[in-house]
Amino acid sequence: MKSGFVSIVGRPNVGKSTLLNTLLERKLAITSDVSGTTRNIIEGIYNDLDSQIVFIDTPGIHKPVNKLGSVMNNESYHIIDEVDIILFLVDVTKEFGKGDKFVLDKIKDLKKPVLLILNKIDLIDKRNLLSLITKYSELYDFSEIIPVSSLKNDNITDLITTIKKYLPREGILYDPETITNISRDFYIAEVVREKLLRFTKDEVPHTVTCVVESFEELENYIDIGVLIIVDRENLKKIIIGKNGQMLKKVGIYARSDIEEFLGKKVNLKTYVKVIEDWREKEKYLKEFGFYELN
Repeated sequence: MKSGFVSIVGRPNVGKSTLLNTLLERKLAITSDVSGTTRNIIEGIYNDLDSQIVFIDTPGIHKPVNKLGSVMNNESYHIIDEVDIILFLVDVTKEFGKGDKFVLDKIKDLKKPVLLILNKIDLIDKRNLLSLITKYSELYDFSEIIPVSSLKNDNITDLITTIKKYLPREGILYDPETITNISRDFYIAEVVREKLLRFTKDEVPHTVTCVVESFEELENYIDIGVLIIVDRENLKKIIIGKNGQMLKKVGIYARSDIEEFLGKKVNLKTYVKVIEDWREKEKYLKEFGFYELN
């Protein structure tokens, strides 16, 4: 059996987390139209009869404008140094821009296979695909160029088959029953954050943090309490919404995903707390066993 570590890299918002979820046929990483949604390293483990592939979703590599961005980049750089194969994801609905070039410059000197993944092909005229592939092939000597649609599951089987050609290791890396490195509570908190970002759009910064404060499994359902932490009072008002409608909407949609993940009915309670001092926030997160890049 062949195995290996595969990092999914690209500028923010090209569909890295969606690709991870599609490859694994389950939702592990949250997705959003908001750039910089992914803030932590997420591993998802693919198993079949002849291979084990550890896919690693990384925060989008970009020119940082703050401390959070710098740390996210450093985490991504560290990962791509350690993996066996790199999937460089680009969005074919947009021109290859400065953000994409910034990522390519960081990976082109690495002595390992780099597979260029042309994502979102469902949104373009298929007759333009050949010319696009030719255009991208002139940028760098990629090991492979593979067009896919993460959202529509187009060409994903071919992508996995191609990755297998480059797997360098013998034997398995993890117990076949292991599917991810993330914890149950981390997943629950991230799902709530995903819904917040989706429904509040640009009103709430992507740095909003969620923490599972309580988890009690009862006979017929699981009782879960999730705290949403923001650093300004006006953000709290936006998240709660008029007559609590926004918070209620977030809870309804988050509960559906959490129930699917846990396989049991869930009673989800959400609260919002303002913590202005980042040191107090960090202390609070550690108390509940959470961490984040900051």
